[in-house]
Amino acid sequence: MSEPVIESMAEVRSHLADVLDRARRDDTPTIITRRGKQEAVVIDIEEYRRLYRVAEAAEDEWLNRLADEAEAEGSAGSISLEEMAALLRENKA
Repeated sequence: MSEPVIESMAEVRSHLADVLDRARRDDTPTIITRRGKQEAVVIDIEEYRRLYRVAEAAEDEWLNRLADEAEAEGSAGSISLEEMAALLRENKA
């Protein structure tokens, strides 16, 4: 993957087709800024899918590790479903 190009929303709006072609053909992401703040990124759909699979695998690994730790602790380390949901929300943030 190439170094990203940084462009304002106005710039991207004026040549969106080129931004999409650059992402797909050249594997170059475009970071879109609004009022000087980075807001979004345009990447090739295959790269997005790859990153999504990596994120899912990491989450599955983390959940499996949590389950293994809980099983190893036995009932003394058990928590309620509500507590587990709170932990998951905290770690997603």
